[in-house]
Amino acid sequence: MLLTLALLGLVLLLAYRFYHNTYTYWARMGVPHERPLPLIGNMKGIGTKYHLRDINQRVYDKFKGKAPIAGMFLFIKRAAMVTDLDLIKQVLIKDFHHFQDRGLFNNTRDDPLTGHLLTLEGDEWKSMRHKLTPVFTSGKMKKMSEVVVEVGHHLVDATEKAVKAGEVENGDVEIKDLCARFTTDVIGSCAFGLECNSLQDPNAEFRKKGRMVFDEPRHSTLIQNFIFTNAKWAKKLRMKALRDDLTDFFMSAVKNTVDYRLKNGIKRNDFMDQLIELRAEDQEAAKKGQGIDLSHGLTLEQMAAQAFVFFVAGFETSSSTMAFCLYELALQPEIQNQVRDEIERVLDGGTITYDALAEMSFLEQVLSETLRKHPILPQLLRETNESYKVPNTEFIIEKGTTLLIPVHSIHHDQDLYPQPELFDPSRFETDNSKSRHPFAYLPFGDGPRNCIGLRFGKMQAKIGIVSLLQRFKFGVSELTEIPLILDTRSPTLSAKNGIHLKVERI
Repeated sequence: MLLTLALLGLVLLLAYRFYHNTYTYWARMGVPHERPLPLIGNMKGIGTKYHLRDINQRVYDKFKGKAPIAGMFLFIKRAAMVTDLDLIKQVLIKDFHHFQDRGLFNNTRDDPLTGHLLTLEGDEWKSMRHKLTPVFTSGKMKKMSEVVVEVGHHLVDATEKAVKAGEVENGDVEIKDLCARFTTDVIGSCAFGLECNSLQDPNAEFRKKGRMVFDEPRHSTLIQNFIFTNAKWAKKLRMKALRDDLTDFFMSAVKNTVDYRLKNGIKRNDFMDQLIELRAEDQEAAKKGQGIDLSHGLTLEQMAAQAFVFFVAGFETSSSTMAFCLYELALQPEIQNQVRDEIERVLDGGTITYDALAEMSFLEQVLSETLRKHPILPQLLRETNESYKVPNTEFIIEKGTTLLIPVHSIHHDQDLYPQPELFDPSRFETDNSKSRHPFAYLPFGDGPRNCIGLRFGKMQAKIGIVSLLQRFKFGVSELTEIPLILDTRSPTLSAKNGIHLKVERI
């Protein structure tokens, strides 16, 4: 009995010391911070009442202007929110070598599809980024745009069917799902060389698996957020983020595509071709290497991981951007007409081309304002790889600390964007853009670790929007939410109930 009590006392003492050492960290460092709660830190209500952007907003509003950083806890992990735009520039560009990694979860041993460009660190990330960059040059984008335009025709056909079906419901169409089916078919073709056919069939296999990533996760919201915010603990515990059936599907899709292309000598000049060029001839020998050793080539698992992130990031971010854009245009028909007039003037009866898109300056402003108001990733994360003294302060950001850059909060800062909830594309006229701090707009991040697919994402979103605006008018239906209710469970910015709009043929 005495031994049991002694052990219990020791456990309680160790737990208290862990709690005390963890949650008094920012106070000891002299950094302004929000008082944390045991185990959940500053994440109370995450996934139920609040999205991470809401928690970020609360901390941002409380400490912006008082110090360049504010302390917070993502469950048990310490994080420094950067509220000063000049410091953000230092972190993302000038002192990038201190903050190269994101500190995101990857467990290639048990969850192979998590070992992709988004999560890779150090030399592995540097090598992979260097090898994949040629896929996203302007020349490659121009060639891929022809595929996207073709899928745009299928998008128009699918929308026509949806309008016919929706006429019973006063023309109402759920536009987010249509946009996701469009981007699924685009990415499926460009990444895997496969006809996904999700625009023809909403229950096509690739569309089902794409939905599964976000709508049917492996874990509860609480555990998902723990894995996201405490990646190294999750990896030590050998946790998985992705469902096994999802992993099996993408592994099989990549293996079959690679085998078919090699057997038949097929080259499509797309993302999969680039991965095949990096493929290891001897898969077993490559597996024996530690981490990603590009001198031996990529294993099939590593190839599948890169294709997976291109698919998931590409279809979700671009489809959400398209849907949010059409939503804002439905609320402001005069802006919608202005975009449509520009499209008609530039195309002049011709087809959509990559060069024609570059001439649509007002469309670019509209897309930029969409991503300002609705940044799909509400924050950027970086991890300090060596202790860093914040310029012009006494603050030290110690090695291993997560830096959180609150993109959504910055984009809705009324000092930077007056009336931030107003959708106003004129904010991105040349003179207005030049008058703002260059780091007041970060939908794709910035610096060496910005979004590698930036040009591809914008291209497919623009082609989708142009294809639709040529044939349809978008307005408010009885089911349109004003304002939109956002999904607190989603890691990205996503409408909880979809985006319902009234769609009419022109």
